[in-house]
Amino acid sequence: MAVVEHRTVTGAAVALDLAPSSVSQQIRTLEGSLGVRLFHRAPTGLSLTAAGRRLAPRAARLVDDAARVRREVVGVPTPLRFGALETVMATQVPTLLSEMAASHPELPIEPVRSADRAELLRQVVAGELDAGLILDTTGELGALGFDPPVEAATLSSLDLEPCPVVLAAHPGHPLIGRRGLTVADLREHRMILGPRLCSFHLAVDLFLGPEGDRIEVPSVFVATNWAVQRLGLVLVPEFTAIEHLDAGRLVRLDLADQPPAVWLRLVWRTDREDEPGLRTLLYGATRSLPPSAA
Repeated sequence: MAVVEHRTVTGAAVALDLAPSSVSQQIRTLEGSLGVRLFHRAPTGLSLTAAGRRLAPRAARLVDDAARVRREVVGVPTPLRFGALETVMATQVPTLLSEMAASHPELPIEPVRSADRAELLRQVVAGELDAGLILDTTGELGALGFDPPVEAATLSSLDLEPCPVVLAAHPGHPLIGRRGLTVADLREHRMILGPRLCSFHLAVDLFLGPEGDRIEVPSVFVATNWAVQRLGLVLVPEFTAIEHLDAGRLVRLDLADQPPAVWLRLVWRTDREDEPGLRTLLYGATRSLPPSAA
């Protein structure tokens, strides 16, 4: 709730682009309908009462449910909201949108960019998103190395398709030309990694362990370009390196030990999978899987 964040009616009104009197009236109406006070009023601002603190964690879901019911009653299709991190949003989501637009043009879809994986999963658990697209390895949620939410038991997931990875280096790197490289061979050389919670940073940790000579940079795109500049090895999604590989600026390493498979995974709340829009998405996603994954 904006009032909780800003602590004043005026601050909330500015954030919501409403008149302060309108915000005050909405608070009075809500308190009147519940029969309890939600805020303490003081010269220093508003603070939640005990009842307000009980309501606050549920507020976003209640607003979302109310909007959903209203759309269904008046016959307006409810947009299917799904989230993804920026890399997935830029590279994987357009294909999914195209497929859904072709097979189900009647279903409005609203992509939402999430700040990080933990926030995305929190939004799915809270019902703020109908589903989320993340990168993980096969098995339990978080097997790639991140902590799943405490409420992970309420979630279901579906592995949609593999996200091919490549371990590469500049053509002048001493490992180029050597065949059947092992984990022990790789650990002797510097790795360039994205941020700590980046899926491909986690993949390196799972593959090589968390120790060794490393450089951490802001993104896999930066890591790829640093490898072109002879600064180390990179394990990155193939789509970030394909132009450099085709141009010969990077070369794939010949590996005996293979890195973990990274998959695009759809995550949703189990108790919502019978909702029409989400059911359509799950059905369409299942039908589009390659035979090896279905």
